[in-house]
Amino acid sequence: MKRWIALILVAAVLGGIIYYNKVLHPAPGATGGAQGGGGKGGGEGKGGGGKGGPGGGAPASVNGFVVISQQLREDIVSGGSLLAAEQVDIYPEISARITQLNIQEGHSVAKGALLVKLFDADLKAQLLKLQAQADNALRTEERNKQLLSRGGISQQEYDIVTTNLRSSLADIELVKANLQRTEIRAPFSGVIGLRNVSNGAVVSPSTLIARLQQISSLKLDFSIPEKYGQAVHNGSQISFVVDGVSTPSQGVVYAIEPGVEEQTRNLKIRARVNNANAQFRPGAFARVTLTVQNNNSLVVPTQAVIPQTRTNQVIVVKNGKAVFKDVKTGLRTEGVIQILSGLSVGDTVATTGLLFLKPDAPVKIGKVITVSGNSLKIASK
Repeated sequence: MKRWIALILVAAVLGGIIYYNKVLHPAPGATGGAQGGGGKGGGEGKGGGGKGGPGGGAPASVNGFVVISQQLREDIVSGGSLLAAEQVDIYPEISARITQLNIQEGHSVAKGALLVKLFDADLKAQLLKLQAQADNALRTEERNKQLLSRGGISQQEYDIVTTNLRSSLADIELVKANLQRTEIRAPFSGVIGLRNVSNGAVVSPSTLIARLQQISSLKLDFSIPEKYGQAVHNGSQISFVVDGVSTPSQGVVYAIEPGVEEQTRNLKIRARVNNANAQFRPGAFARVTLTVQNNNSLVVPTQAVIPQTRTNQVIVVKNGKAVFKDVKTGLRTEGVIQILSGLSVGDTVATTGLLFLKPDAPVKIGKVITVSGNSLKIASK
């Protein structure tokens, strides 16, 4: 009896499974095939490939975007430092006592102005001695030259005299050079800083006397990521803000480091800043904004790009099919991203349902996305 009950239960389960698969959830195309065969004969026979179709279901509905060309602008913000156009720390070249100190702290000095004079009495005395020896050597050379012309002395004797004369003249030039080292003059026009010595102090080559800076114009150093290197060139405009100054100021790029920093992969850039009114001080921190513009750039919404290991992809809707294309991207804003290669103006790319689409899958466009500036708007197709 138990055996029969078990057999009845197994038969009931199998019958339920067959009923579920055949009646409640028939396979795609089965109903169409049945209608085609039992309805109007050959006229409805197309039902086998009707709504089920060869693709195995209705096409997926996605939002689309028509690729356009527009001006793309991106602001790059970076930290920078203001530097003096020219700067030098003033050190003496020799050890000596200061006899004259012409440094007024915080005042401007002209190029070539005497800043410091060191003791030079011993060098001047040595110079007078050498000049007297040189005068005597010159007279000796003139007499021996006449004797050589009459055969009174040999050529070797005359050569010794001329050598002594040249040696005396060289010693004079050496002392004059040492005398120049006792004078420290401004190498360029600028503002002298705080002095560290007083008149009468004995200084050495390691003694810092003061610092001279040219601040009528300043240098502004900052760095940007290497990918923006092609968008920056000499003459590019920048704006920057310094603490304590409410309004932004302008600068012009005039030098770009030829190489990229290996540790940060950043490109170092230097700009010129006008500081005729001494508004800025060297060493101040500046927040720099560099605007990068690309005219006639192809753009797509950022969500349309699918990142891959070695490249990026977009899905182009063409003839109702999903076509995967590799693209090269460029600048990126809040809403759109620049396409450097892989697409053409007028191509329609999918922006939704990207994870569910497969190559050559049927697709239809439900809504079309448009761009207004750098923002996106969705409109019904």
